[in-house]
Amino acid sequence: MSLSVSNQTFHELINNALVSLPGEHVKKIKNVAILLEDDPTPEQRVKLALRNDQTLLGLYEGTPLSQRQGMEPTFPDRITLFKNPLESRSASLQSLQEEIRHTLWHEIGHYYGLDHKRIGELEQ
Repeated sequence: MSLSVSNQTFHELINNALVSLPGEHVKKIKNVAILLEDDPTPEQRVKLALRNDQTLLGLYEGTPLSQRQGMEPTFPDRITLFKNPLESRSASLQSLQEEIRHTLWHEIGHYYGLDHKRIGELEQ
């Protein structure tokens, strides 16, 4: 059974997740917009070559810090959290909070240019 919450509650859960993440990593984030969308767009699904049976919980779009070579982008990078897929994985408010925290941490890791293995190691 999936959970459904208001956008306001979802934004509060995102803020709670940000506060709960390791301080050094979060404090050093610059020029990144954290967005909420119901679902990935068709364009995002095509860009990531997602099959119909695959979903996306979050997405980092931008230039990772490790690839910037000292340049700062004019427009902010974006981390988008997808509400419907995250809710569908959650049976309680607590499990939704954990899904949001995990997904946000994962996308912040991509902002720093980390691969999936390193993100998982740091999350532990």
